[in-house]
Amino acid sequence: MADVGDVLMSVLSTIRVPKPGDRVHKDECALSFSSPESEGGLYMCMNSFLGFGSQYVDRHHARTGQRAYLHITRTRKAKEDDNNSGSGHPPKKKPTRLAIGIEGGFDVDQEQYEEDIKVVILPDRQEVTSEDLATMPDVVRERVSLSMAGIMAADSVSHALQVQQWDGEVRQESKHAADLKQLDNGLKIPPSGWRCEVCDLQENLWMNLTDGKVLCGRRYFDGSGGNNHALLHYQETGYPLAVKLGTITPDGADVYSYDEDDMVLDSKLPEHLSHFGIDMMTMEKTERTMTELEIAVNQRVGEWEVIQESGTTLKPLFGPGLTGMRNLGNSCYLNSVMQVLFTVPDFQSKYVSYFDKIVDEAPSDPTQDFKTQVAKLGYGLLSGEYSKPAPDPGDENGASEPRGDQIGIAPRMFKALVGRGHPEFSTNRQQDAQEFLLHFINMVERNCRSGANPSEAFRFLVEEKIVCQQSQKAKYTQRVDYIVQLPVPMDHATNTEELQEAERRREEGDSSAPTVRAQIPFSACMAALSEPEILTDFWSSAVQAKTTATKTTRFASFPDHLVIQIKKFTFGLDWVPKKLDVSIDVPDTLDLSALRATGQQPGEELLPEVAPPPLMTPDVEVKGILGSHGNDEDDSLYSPLLSPVLDDSTVSQLCEMGFPLEACRKAVYYTGNTGIDAAMNWTMSHMDDPDFSAPLVLPGSSTGPGTTPTESLSEEHLATIVSMGFSRDQATKALRATSNVLDRAVDWIFSHLDDLESMDVSEGGRSAAESEGGRDPPPGPRVRDGPGKYELFAFISHMGTSTMCGHYVCHIKKDQQWVIFNDQKVCASEKPPKDLGYLYFYRRVSE
Repeated sequence: MADVGDVLMSVLSTIRVPKPGDRVHKDECALSFSSPESEGGLYMCMNSFLGFGSQYVDRHHARTGQRAYLHITRTRKAKEDDNNSGSGHPPKKKPTRLAIGIEGGFDVDQEQYEEDIKVVILPDRQEVTSEDLATMPDVVRERVSLSMAGIMAADSVSHALQVQQWDGEVRQESKHAADLKQLDNGLKIPPSGWRCEVCDLQENLWMNLTDGKVLCGRRYFDGSGGNNHALLHYQETGYPLAVKLGTITPDGADVYSYDEDDMVLDSKLPEHLSHFGIDMMTMEKTERTMTELEIAVNQRVGEWEVIQESGTTLKPLFGPGLTGMRNLGNSCYLNSVMQVLFTVPDFQSKYVSYFDKIVDEAPSDPTQDFKTQVAKLGYGLLSGEYSKPAPDPGDENGASEPRGDQIGIAPRMFKALVGRGHPEFSTNRQQDAQEFLLHFINMVERNCRSGANPSEAFRFLVEEKIVCQQSQKAKYTQRVDYIVQLPVPMDHATNTEELQEAERRREEGDSSAPTVRAQIPFSACMAALSEPEILTDFWSSAVQAKTTATKTTRFASFPDHLVIQIKKFTFGLDWVPKKLDVSIDVPDTLDLSALRATGQQPGEELLPEVAPPPLMTPDVEVKGILGSHGNDEDDSLYSPLLSPVLDDSTVSQLCEMGFPLEACRKAVYYTGNTGIDAAMNWTMSHMDDPDFSAPLVLPGSSTGPGTTPTESLSEEHLATIVSMGFSRDQATKALRATSNVLDRAVDWIFSHLDDLESMDVSEGGRSAAESEGGRDPPPGPRVRDGPGKYELFAFISHMGTSTMCGHYVCHIKKDQQWVIFNDQKVCASEKPPKDLGYLYFYRRVSE
């Protein structure tokens, strides 16, 4: 064997010292959940700074030729002066603020492990300690020592994302709070039913504290959020402070200062809200603040009592498919969703059955690859490798019975990857499990453009039938969905008298009044879902006017796996976001056959495909809105000097539903600004048109708006889209369709994947569908169908007053036994609370 000093000299050029900005993964293997605490430790590549467990370091060496690795092992120290070791009790010094690593916050104990590091040279695994380096030539000693010191001193990626000094509540008093000008305009804000005064959005709403205007918030990079109307209002008026509706509690609210560009404190908030009829301070404080709740949850993430099933001792379970997940700070929503998804065969076969192949084909940086990280998570959950009892620091001999805690897995890389760039899932705040489920399904859709797509297991078609009550003619449309949202009809509670009596006693100040939960029949929820909805502002093409219509929703297909969300979350009359405290007798088996869509019935007449005349105005130039050019002598309604006045709010609402911008503009144009219902009807009936998402071209215009000559396309934008795995022709098409705006082009290309895959795009960027002869429009989304009979196999429950706080757990039926997954604790469930769930997961019953 060659002298280790000579070997180090030969690989010296591959040993780097971390620079600012380098990503150092020294806490977790890129391909597994091995860590420095695991058996075998962690091997850090001293060139790329990726970490690998002992089972994967040889594979990395074989693929890259890299030979020098820093081997890090950690062993737990025996704690001194810790009488509560292993008891699950909170720290002796109770946190007083929602923060990590700073005074008053959670204490991050850095001294609980002893660390050992040395350089290992592959393939022979020759070891070099710090003492060995002292005897080597200066050039070797200095380079290797600097690299080792740099790696150990650098913040690991997981540390930077999760543990660094983090303060969840530090806000400064606004300079405008003390002397804020408030207009005496007589405006009083109601406790509910808020809408943006410009675009009618009903979420992400902010009330300006100067004039009481209720407007929507900022638009996020991905198109979600609001339409910037609150910001635009500030820019027009200079009124600096706004409060977010829905966050007002007796202890404060979210206040934003546009002038200071930050969340701020307003010491006079009660006075400022009272000006508009909101008396927040008269409300009795019956719940802890969200900060207190989050501190409590973060303190007790290791306590089984959070979700202990009353009166039962739960038996810990270990083995394949019974792996716990560590809570990374309010990540229980992610843990619960992923536990359930990896019991679905489609996700198992896509990401776990071919795990070795996925690892072999992983890119040079697996930490940034969606498929690799999802497969890593799935294998970690199903393999059983990490489903072992966690060591008890107070039990040196290992003689005690296994506790509920597991070693489990900490999905740091996965959480960082799926949350990257998202305004909510990139944070440590609690989130809505349903929103995360849809977010993750969307990511799966984007990353499964070829090959099996496991999200098809949940995809189904909804048929909406609208009947004009004046003409009795009907219109049928279909849309794709993944979740059934089940309303909760509180007026159908079967214990109304008990509820009223308990409420009466509470109002009289009776502290002994019992807490009574509303009992809602599941059949009443299903009836509320299936009953016709009255549309009072429907534009009927049969009578060429607005009239009343009924809308009935049915299943056009039944998915293999059905997700039902109980719509528990709402706002109270006192402005406080709350959860309906209900018990619903959700059944173990479900037959939805009666809700199968029937389509057009014999003798039933359809509404004619006639759009109302577009609304035109002679004082707005086309170029100001649509950028069209045409014949100045054309004096028709479609003159290029005239422009349709498109209702921005309707366009925005359609865009938020996921439709392409240009399709939304056309829908509003061709329905004459007659409202969201008419525009939605047009959109649904034209989704299969070959030019559905093509730019709106007015009669008399020579080019479509939004098109961009090839020579003016940004090469940087083209390169960015190509780097995402698309062809240059596809990138060109996307940029042309969106006026060379990168963000819009990325949204456009992901919303047209089926079109792009089914069209042959030529060198000139002209598709076969545009060429002579054309082709059939691409088929619709793939959906599976079968009998509408299901059995319950999992449900996710939420504890707390709203989605912004509290805790999630899931119950999953495995081998006819219900199992509760509460982060790192996995136990046999004795009394699964099926009546209190939030998300229910059913699988089709084979006939």
